[in-house]
Amino acid sequence: MDATNNLSSPKKTARKKKKRGGSGSKKKMTAEQTLAFKSVSEWVFLEQHQASSAAASDDFGVSLVQKSIANKLLFELHSHSNCSDGFLSPSKLVERAHENGVKVLALTDHDTMSGIPEALEAARRHRIKIIPGVEISTKFYSRGGSAPEEPVHILAYYSSCGPTSFEDLEKFLSNIRDGRYLRAKNMVLKLNKLKFPLKWEHVAKIAGKGVAPGRVHVARAMVEAGYVENLKQAFARYLYDGGPAYSTGSEPLAEEAIKLICDTGGVAVLAHPWSLKNPVAIVKSLKEAGLHGIEVYRSDGKLAVYSDLADTYDLLKLGGSDYHGRGGHGESELGSVNLPVLVLRDFLKVARPIWCCSIRRILENYAEEPSDLNLARVTRFEKGGSHLSCGKDLIDRCFNLWLTSEERQNADFEAIRLKLSHVSIHKGGIQVLIEST
Repeated sequence: MDATNNLSSPKKTARKKKKRGGSGSKKKMTAEQTLAFKSVSEWVFLEQHQASSAAASDDFGVSLVQKSIANKLLFELHSHSNCSDGFLSPSKLVERAHENGVKVLALTDHDTMSGIPEALEAARRHRIKIIPGVEISTKFYSRGGSAPEEPVHILAYYSSCGPTSFEDLEKFLSNIRDGRYLRAKNMVLKLNKLKFPLKWEHVAKIAGKGVAPGRVHVARAMVEAGYVENLKQAFARYLYDGGPAYSTGSEPLAEEAIKLICDTGGVAVLAHPWSLKNPVAIVKSLKEAGLHGIEVYRSDGKLAVYSDLADTYDLLKLGGSDYHGRGGHGESELGSVNLPVLVLRDFLKVARPIWCCSIRRILENYAEEPSDLNLARVTRFEKGGSHLSCGKDLIDRCFNLWLTSEERQNADFEAIRLKLSHVSIHKGGIQVLIEST
């Protein structure tokens, strides 16, 4: 099948999105949807399942599924906090997700995973599942150099343990963040040449301590200084791709980012392909590099042309609100993209084996060498915790909160359990908390 050339004006499918809370009758699920719903529910409510099994007071096969049917399985796979260019803190973002009925939230800040620990801590209070993620800024060059470079954003979704080699990923992201500082400074200089006396200190203050500034922070500074009326005007007149104040950073090639995501146990998804000038060539090339999926769903529905493109290259069809918390009429609300249950099933069908392999590798490293460093890799995103004095306690917590009953029966995981059954974590114990995502 040949992908359509008319990708500049994507059309939605004919089916209009129903308003949440409508009074219309609900369609009965097909047998396939029912099985998919049960499979996804088991993973979403894994922590509640383990707790209820231990208490023998809540049958997962009935109670938890009934609860999930009542509340829907709402996944939000694209969101930002103030650790990059969002307006809300990770904890406030989780709180808003909870208010909007989100059950699974992927925090995908630009080029950083620094907000994940705070998001996990808040998610415990609201019983939301967190997928540790990141949106990586990259560039794409067409083969033969026939077209100019394009900025391309790649979403990476990881297991509860995070990347198998967090140090490698963090070094990669750190280089991009350093480039973001230079890029933002160049934008300020260009604006100065355009007779806007914007100060770098103003932009840095808006971004916040330790946050690499992006175009949004420059735009906000322009609004506060009175040079433009709103963010939309700042982008439309000066900061759009190729605009008079636009500047590039030191982004890596998109293919390099995808390879690293795959090598570190992540799922790689192309973000907002509708913003690309040459999506067909980009998707074709990135599929060869290991891309797993592309965003197809938005809050205004499924974009048929990108759904067809995903079919052409056998890619997952995903989507999210790309929520930043800016407010106004132009932004989609957090949790406004209601992905079909078959889409969620297909996502987890690809992601879970990758994540299980990642979890296994990190736990195997600790089993082979139970050092403080390897323990820190197991509990990478945790803050505080409960007293665990031996490897058996640790592995039981990991298995119960991270793996389904079927996944725990894997021979490799049983071997890890055996190795750690008599290992002391620390002479006197150590405070550790294992999260479930």
